[in-house]
Order: sequence, then C-alpha cells, then structure tokens
Amino acid sequence: MSDPMRPRASLRTAVVWEVLQDALDRRVKATGRDALDVLDTGGGSGNFAVPLARLGHRVTVVDPSPNALFALERRAAEAGVADRVKGVQGDVHGLFDVVGRGGYDAVLCHGVLEYVDDPAEGIRNAVTALRSEGVLSLLAAGLGGAVLARALAGHFKEAKQALEDPEGRWGAGDPMPRRFTADQLTALVEDAGLRVGAVHGVRVFADLVPGVLVDTEPGALDALLRLEAAAAELSAFHSVATQLHVLGETRGAPEA
Repeated sequence: MSDPMRPRASLRTAVVWEVLQDALDRRVKATGRDALDVLDTGGGSGNFAVPLARLGHRVTVVDPSPNALFALERRAAEAGVADRVKGVQGDVHGLFDVVGRGGYDAVLCHGVLEYVDDPAEGIRNAVTALRSEGVLSLLAAGLGGAVLARALAGHFKEAKQALEDPEGRWGAGDPMPRRFTADQLTALVEDAGLRVGAVHGVRVFADLVPGVLVDTEPGALDALLRLEAAAAELSAFHSVATQLHVLGETRGAPEA
C-alpha cells in the first residue's frame, strides 16, 4: 500500500500501512464485502485516503482545511478514484455535524489528538462512528521520540522540559501542542470501549538517521525499512518512537 513514487515517505508510513492493510483485509473477510466504508478524520490531502480508494474502498475524509480538501479532490481525480473519495469540512469534535454515527467499518484518526482540546472526546466520537464490528487506526506523536531528538541535538534542558511537561512539550516554541506515551493512548482507546489489537512504534530510527545516508548508500532504505518493521512491535522501542500507532477493535470484531 505504500506509494512507490515516494520512497522516503514510506519510512514514515510503512509500518502503519502494513498494520492497517491487515486490519482491513480481516474486515473484508469478516463482512464478505470487497469495499469497506472508511472514515479518515483529519485526513488532509489524502495520504491514506487515496491509496485506500485505489484498493476499492469508499473513503470519507473530514478535515477543517478547505485547502487540504481541494488538494484531496485533485489528488483523487488524478488517481482515478474520485468516485470513491469524498471530502467534507469539519473536525473530530463536531464529527456528527457532517457524518453519520455507526456507518463505518474503519476510522482513521491520524495526527488529530495532538491538536484537539479534548483527546478523550475525539476518540469517543471516532469510536461512535464505527459499526458494531470495526477498527480504529490511531496515530499520534510519541513523547519519547521528542525527548530523544532534543537530547541528541544537544538541547538537554528542552529534553528535560518535554519529559516533565504534562503535554510533552519542550518549550514555548514547540510546534506540537501535545504528545503521548503508549500507555496514554491505549488507555484512551480502552476507555472508549475498544480492545487494543496492536501497538506499534513508528519512525523509531528514521528521524535519527542522516538523510544523505539513506539517499546515497545502496540498499540503505530497504534495510532501514526492515529494521523499522522489526522494532515496531517491540515495547522496548515504543518509548523512543517519534509516533505511536494503536489499532483498536470493537468488542464484536474478530481478533487479529
């Protein structure tokens, strides 16, 4: 499912794509339907929505940015999937002003919780949008990755500030409003009534490796992708991942 035209981007999405595709394949088998209904909250210009539509699924993208939705429309048209992608302006807090409840086999909530006023409400809304058997794909910024990055850059005070700050921010100039630990994200998913199917660390090494090495060393990209995949499921690496991915499943959905 990764975009072969964007090899560097695959470093940031490969683990998520693999987990998501497996979850959707299981839903296809369980429902007997080749095309699933997918809701992508905060889906922007369609980094996930368009590839999902290429697989035949029907994707609704909810995003507050008109510019992102315009780019989504253009991107879907260029990919030949405009009939399977719909963009609507809105956000996860006002989700049911623009979409219905209980109508989706899968909900993506990627890069959303960092920016909302109430992450717990955001997750509850995402779960409410699911059918009785469905999956939630949650991707959010990881606290440990930011602490490690600041420390390796020599910003030790900022690293300590991020470690101790309730929102995981390293200072007033931090562009990220909020970061999470794996325990915090799994608690949010479980409190919303889902069981946690899997937790993965995303970009454990990718953001720490010099780009010139990946771009110029023969075979380096593929080797790094394999390393990321191998480390993603190991809980020891969740604490240093730049992002964390949690797969939540409704109680009625078959387990992985």
